[in-house]
Amino acid sequence: MTFPLAGRSADGVPSPRSRQQTADRRTDTPGARSGHMVVCGGDALAHRLAVELATLYGQRVTVVVPSFQDDHGPRIAALAADEEVTVEAVEATQLDEATLRAVGVASAAALALTSGDDQANIHAGLRARGINPRLRLVLRIYNRRLGLRVEQLLDRAVAARHPELSPAALEASTTVLSASGTATPALVAAAVAGRSHVVPVDGSLLRLSVLAPGENAQGREVAVVAAVRGAASGEPEGGLLPDPVVPGEGRVVLELLGRAPSSARRRRPPGLSALAWPSLFSARLRWALAGLAALTGVFAALTWALADRPPLSAVWLTTLDVLGIADPADDGGPGRKILQILASVSGMLLMPLLIAMVLEALGTFRAATALRRPPRGLSGHVVLVGLGRVGSRVLERLWEMDVPVVCVESDPGALGIARARAYGVPVVLGDVTQDGVLEAARVDRAAALMALTSDDSTNLEAALYARECHADLRVVLRLFDEDFAGDIYRALRDSYPGAETRSRSVSFLAAPSFASAMMGRQVIGALGVGREVVLIAAVEVAGNPHLAGRTVRAARRPGGWQVLAVDVAAPPERAPDLADPYHRGSELLWSPPGTRALGDGDLVVVAATREGLGLLLGRDGGLR
Repeated sequence: MTFPLAGRSADGVPSPRSRQQTADRRTDTPGARSGHMVVCGGDALAHRLAVELATLYGQRVTVVVPSFQDDHGPRIAALAADEEVTVEAVEATQLDEATLRAVGVASAAALALTSGDDQANIHAGLRARGINPRLRLVLRIYNRRLGLRVEQLLDRAVAARHPELSPAALEASTTVLSASGTATPALVAAAVAGRSHVVPVDGSLLRLSVLAPGENAQGREVAVVAAVRGAASGEPEGGLLPDPVVPGEGRVVLELLGRAPSSARRRRPPGLSALAWPSLFSARLRWALAGLAALTGVFAALTWALADRPPLSAVWLTTLDVLGIADPADDGGPGRKILQILASVSGMLLMPLLIAMVLEALGTFRAATALRRPPRGLSGHVVLVGLGRVGSRVLERLWEMDVPVVCVESDPGALGIARARAYGVPVVLGDVTQDGVLEAARVDRAAALMALTSDDSTNLEAALYARECHADLRVVLRLFDEDFAGDIYRALRDSYPGAETRSRSVSFLAAPSFASAMMGRQVIGALGVGREVVLIAAVEVAGNPHLAGRTVRAARRPGGWQVLAVDVAAPPERAPDLADPYHRGSELLWSPPGTRALGDGDLVVVAATREGLGLLLGRDGGLR
């Protein structure tokens, strides 16, 4: 159901009609309930998050929308009008204390703030924490450093006010996420073929790989995620997590690769420090300098031999001659005088050489601080269209993986321009829909195109134009509407059967992590398989009817979930965050025997589909 907040319209002016609506629904308002979920935002993530919580987790959800007419407000209103889901929509232009109290934050179980404004989310989060210190708070903050500090600040406040809370409760009290950050791994995995997506789990690495029939995994195979049509296409057949797997078919598997590296940093930091000093001067200039140094050495050797001087004195005299310092060899023989004349003539080349070195060094440093152009012979690279919040995160990920990238951006002041300049990544400034822009990015020789602007039509036009230039190009599209993304995916797949196409919605990829955090639980990672998503999650066995008292084999549900590992460490000794790649505190038993019974004290790592995870948790399950 939908209704204005506290008898006010979208502009905050009291309305007789809205007063009557509020009076009629007085007994059914969110504030009269407890334990419900509150989502504040009117964007695609807020809509998808409400769907996730209501349909997969069976939660009662209240969505606070700035306007029912803007952005995804109409779709959220339509969702609330659906009698099959327990979603209510409230229209409020400001998230002040009165608004938060009116929607029942004081008795709510969790609050998610999904606005794209970091400061507004932080401000609303502080207000909500003051109203309900026990509230499970999930904030969308793009600035990761700021988000980490805010998370620590809010957690300390909860710990100071409620020392009786357990460490697990404190850990789940505040979670800071970024929609672009949570969606980036799946976007990159879809674009970079042959480079499997890796998820860290308690110091080890899980990798998603596509294997041909009869091919063995390079690491330890812990689960078969899907059967595929072929290792080249990677298109899943049937559902995910099948049981049994048809012999002789290709398959998508999860491989365990062992410990994560303690430092996965590039050797050279970005910026001018990444400048290759051998390339500071051109090859011709370096050869000229080497030739002059060699000629000086020859003159020094001849001076030592003809003038009967000590070696150091011969080098000193030759250097003075080359530099033109007046010290005529009046007492020397003919050979010494001829050598002095030759050295002086050679020294005349030194001044223009020094000037050329200075000018070339200045030009090199200027080029290092300017946007690079794509090299002429570049091939096998990724063309990244759009350097906004999502694009800049994807650029950072590709750069860390040493994948060659060429960026295309129409706005010189875009968020990712400075990052591309620091990384030395070539950038083409221009509208991607105009002729010649993608050609300048060498799209005809590229391995993949990622269209990640905030405009669906621009992304689609860029993909279609790129396919005309390169029919086999791998394409990854960012589309806000998930239904539209599915239709486009099928159309491009049918039109270009020999090429790989992925259409992704950032909100669709990010919503599981936000929903899991609101439930006070932890999704370790998300893996993209075709257009589906497999979630890696840590689940407490205690009180879960689908796991407790069952064996590992009996606890598996084909198409839903599969147990990958069991934490055999004592609960106090377990790692607080299994997603931390540089911490190892638990003792995970990977691929446990099918006959092993799951007890109340166990913690299991599962691979699950979106629907399967929602069913596994439900209202009785517990995700850590």
